[in-house]
Amino acid sequence: MNEHKNDSHDMHMDHSQMDHSHMDHSHMNHDQMNMDMGSGHHDHGGDDMMMHGDHMMHMGNLKQKFWVSLILTIPVIIMSPMMGMRLPFQITFLPWSDYLVAIIGTIIFFYGGKPFFTGARGELSEKKPAMMTLITMGISVAYLYSIYAVVANDILHVTPMVTDFFWELATLIDIMLLGHWIEMDTVMNAGSAVDSLAKLLPDKAHKLVNDKPEDVAIKDLQVGDQVQVRAGEQIPADGKIISGTTSVNESLVTGEAQQVTKQPDDEVVGGSVNGDGTFVMKVTGTGETGYLAKVMDLVNSAQQHKSAKENMADKVAGYLFYAAVTVALVAFVTWLLVANLAVALSVAVTVLVIACPHALGLAVPLVIARMTSIAAQHGLLIRNRNAMEQVNHINYALMDKTGTLTEGDFKVNKYDTVSANLSADQVLTIMASLEDGSSHPLARGILTAAKEQKLNWSAAANVQQLTGAGLSGEVDGKQYTLVSAAYLDKQKLQYDKQQFDQLASAGNSISYLISGDQVLGFVAQGDQIKPNAKHLIDSLLAQHITPVMLTGDNEQSAQNVAKQLGITEVKAQLRPEDKEKVVAQYQSDGNHVIMIGDGVNDAPSLARADIGIAMGAGTNVAIDSADIVLVKSDPNDVVAFLDLARRSTRKMTENLWWGAGYNIITIPLAAGILAPIGFMLNPMVGAAIMSLSTIIVAINALSLRI
Repeated sequence: MNEHKNDSHDMHMDHSQMDHSHMDHSHMNHDQMNMDMGSGHHDHGGDDMMMHGDHMMHMGNLKQKFWVSLILTIPVIIMSPMMGMRLPFQITFLPWSDYLVAIIGTIIFFYGGKPFFTGARGELSEKKPAMMTLITMGISVAYLYSIYAVVANDILHVTPMVTDFFWELATLIDIMLLGHWIEMDTVMNAGSAVDSLAKLLPDKAHKLVNDKPEDVAIKDLQVGDQVQVRAGEQIPADGKIISGTTSVNESLVTGEAQQVTKQPDDEVVGGSVNGDGTFVMKVTGTGETGYLAKVMDLVNSAQQHKSAKENMADKVAGYLFYAAVTVALVAFVTWLLVANLAVALSVAVTVLVIACPHALGLAVPLVIARMTSIAAQHGLLIRNRNAMEQVNHINYALMDKTGTLTEGDFKVNKYDTVSANLSADQVLTIMASLEDGSSHPLARGILTAAKEQKLNWSAAANVQQLTGAGLSGEVDGKQYTLVSAAYLDKQKLQYDKQQFDQLASAGNSISYLISGDQVLGFVAQGDQIKPNAKHLIDSLLAQHITPVMLTGDNEQSAQNVAKQLGITEVKAQLRPEDKEKVVAQYQSDGNHVIMIGDGVNDAPSLARADIGIAMGAGTNVAIDSADIVLVKSDPNDVVAFLDLARRSTRKMTENLWWGAGYNIITIPLAAGILAPIGFMLNPMVGAAIMSLSTIIVAINALSLRI
């Protein structure tokens, strides 16, 4: 963390400036980190939304559509031929079986096919035909031609009989619904980061009316209003303090778990958490002009930018769409010249129906289901699989410091006595007595160290906060004060400055215990680097991925951590908009970027990056902005993710080739490319290839390992 020195940056305050003896930080950043992995952020059972490519589709109840369509498919399979070939178990009672199949097929087409119509409309409106358009084309052609076949065969009694495709229509819709249900059910619903940001603001504010506080809704606040903010409350809007002093947890902005002293004329940010003081502020920004609103805009913009990227399945489907339409038109014209309209229409329809194979619908969803299962076993939650497809192009890993590479919690690195009358443990015991009951990060570090040393202490009496100094209290009838080096310098008290510089340069915050004008001892605390952070950096470098630290902390503290980890590129003292701009700059230079973070200040950059990875102990806002969540907050899990992502992407590519391979073989054969030598696609051969490709795709997906 930052050093608590007299020349610290404004954003990173000294220990002496923190009134922390009885601060209630129950609403600090880490209390906003309540992540219920099984709760409402990703309820898919009856979710009406599905991400596919760059389209958000209203799916209705996808699970229900699948089961209803599957049940209706059973009589279709029993009474309808497969690719013109009757199977041994099939029965007919002409013409009524054809009519019944047509009625059931119509229900399946309009009911089960509706999600695909919606998706195709979105793709075509953007002039980017992809998977939804390919599916819609296949089932629409199959349905319309099948209805024509029923009319021609059973009403007009044309000869030869026209082959219908109700079997293909029903099974294709079932397979595609199943594939998208699997995909939706295994990948968390994204895009709720803005909602989480909105929740950082309280519902009401204490607006001063005739110098008396009245509770009003946040939306009713206007610039210029005066608002009272009480101890422990979230600040309702951006503003400037008019009266009162306090300390504010600004981790919302800086990402650093610390309190910043605020006095009249100082600015405060809506959504940050007030400490023990009560103050009155003048509103300077709310609604669309406040700080959180600007962060929301950044997250929205970044997510829209990312969602515009096509995934592999959509690219393949887009190619197949154009190929099928082109081949069908060429085949239609050719057969119209060579034979007649009936033959030409039959060949063209067969090409278009075959263009949407069953295997292609399962190629990616089966890999996703397997990948998500493996990821969950290793503490990884996959929220956006499209981003994972960028993994082979990644060459930069940008990462936050506090809470990502470090624990985000102060720990005592050294404590000692400088008095002949007290031992080191006695110094720590007195400090623990003064800090007893406080939830400040520095206080927690001292209390934890005292517990680890099995020291016995009791709460000090008459504990008081010393504005701009620290705190004081009575222990065993004697007055003690816990202060920073800045206080000692101001009071011109003697201490070992060389030792202070040595400890501070290692990233420690140093506090001194004094009695009267005598320095008795000190404690040095630092934010601990996570055990696996060094392995993460080494692994990234081995994969030719350059690690870059982005932090809201000061330059000296950031460089200290970076040096220990082997990071050479550091950008410090950044606000959320700065981090997002850095990510965007790397991308504009042609790089592909991973962003790893945990706080609200990381949300825009997590959303902007090609792959955003959030620590599971981070804020809900960060988690909702990310593509991947590391449940255990272990940096080493990034390495596991990269391995899994590469293997999964390879499996997806292989499966898409198997699925598309069916088309590569059958489309030209169905078009009659070998007709000059007397060969046309046999329905049995087409069905066998279709079944084989589906089986291979399933086996290949299940073989995924990490």
